[in-house]
Amino acid sequence: MSPFEIGTISLLLIVGLIYLGLYVPIALGIVSFVGIWLIRDNATLAMNLLKIAISDSVTEYTFATIPLFTFMGLVVSRAGLGTDVYSVMNQLFGRMQGGIGMATVGANAMFAAVTGSSIASASVFTRVSVPEMLRLDYNPRFAVGVVAGSSVLGMIIPPSAMLIIYSFVAEQSVGHMFIAGIVPGLLLAAAFVLAIAVMARLTPGFVGGSAAGEDSMTWSETARKTLPVLFLILLVLGGIYAGFFTPVEAGAVGAAASLLLAVLARRMSLRDFWRTLIETGHITANILFLITAASMYSRMLGFAGLPNELGALLEASQLDYFWVMAAYVVLMLFLGTLLDTASIILIVVPLFLPLVEPMGMSLIWFGIVTVIGAEIGLLTPPLGLSCFTIKATLSDQRIALKDVFIGALPFAAVMLVVLILIIRFPVLSTGLLP
Repeated sequence: MSPFEIGTISLLLIVGLIYLGLYVPIALGIVSFVGIWLIRDNATLAMNLLKIAISDSVTEYTFATIPLFTFMGLVVSRAGLGTDVYSVMNQLFGRMQGGIGMATVGANAMFAAVTGSSIASASVFTRVSVPEMLRLDYNPRFAVGVVAGSSVLGMIIPPSAMLIIYSFVAEQSVGHMFIAGIVPGLLLAAAFVLAIAVMARLTPGFVGGSAAGEDSMTWSETARKTLPVLFLILLVLGGIYAGFFTPVEAGAVGAAASLLLAVLARRMSLRDFWRTLIETGHITANILFLITAASMYSRMLGFAGLPNELGALLEASQLDYFWVMAAYVVLMLFLGTLLDTASIILIVVPLFLPLVEPMGMSLIWFGIVTVIGAEIGLLTPPLGLSCFTIKATLSDQRIALKDVFIGALPFAAVMLVVLILIIRFPVLSTGLLP
């Protein structure tokens, strides 16, 4: 077989193995290793490239952002800051029709800015927001749909693990990726709030519920619940944007500050601290394996010549910018029904980067498009991770997994509209870049 044929079969085999349940880094690593071995008929070369891929991943300085921001997010989650922010947001929106849904979106947006994890957001707000909406007679599908939809903000609002993974794969600045994610993240949150207002007006039966807010808070109580989160956001993102910190330094400062806040608030015991360290290690190791396997996969694609062949095919077909991006988005939406976000980024980005760069497109903007497009997969069956997380966290047997997916569908449509806007107006993602 030719290298191109081996590369194509390897790509299909990777997708198939991941869909069958094989651990993503193992599927990428094994198939890439065997693919290089077959293409060059040299097992020693494949082994040497694997060693280089591991060495590059471990010794990369910016890789330190992953454990630092992961630790910060876990500390914030364990300290209960998500619940505090939700109660404040409920004061602002709770008395409006659909207001608790809007409060959930607003709280998720703030929570995402200090956690960077959609799964953490889905887990926290399933426990906090869904019972409150059900108590006020909101439609169960709307209640879980709001949490599922707004949880994806953790993947785009920095510090986001997916933005970090993309920056490694595309060899872009983590700091620039963080800055580029601010406006699209806020735009997506605003679009969710607007969509809830429209649904409450046009389809009140789907939203349901009654307008209600929490007991009025004093200014001191409001400040106590919001200032810690605002402080962390300004410290980390403000420090990066102003040039005071590199992303790694910002991660270290944010991790130390979050731990200090949790200790001062007496919300972090020694047992919690130890569990947080262990979980940080597990998540970091998982991402390390992903990045190592992705490095090996990129090398296999280069040996197989798949990017060059794809580029030649697109050039021969004379597809313009619009059709290239349309094909890219459709491919991501399709893979989103089968694979998780990280898998989509690791498989698709190395294949399309050689096509995007010659067109003069910004790779920072391309990363934002990629992450949002892949995020939609968190809400689509059969492998919508946010939806599965919500169902696993819920103890209410009245809500089936089907209800979570149906409730999340309008928010997936809103994400697609925002994605089209960002593709049409790249300045939405690059406007804040220095």
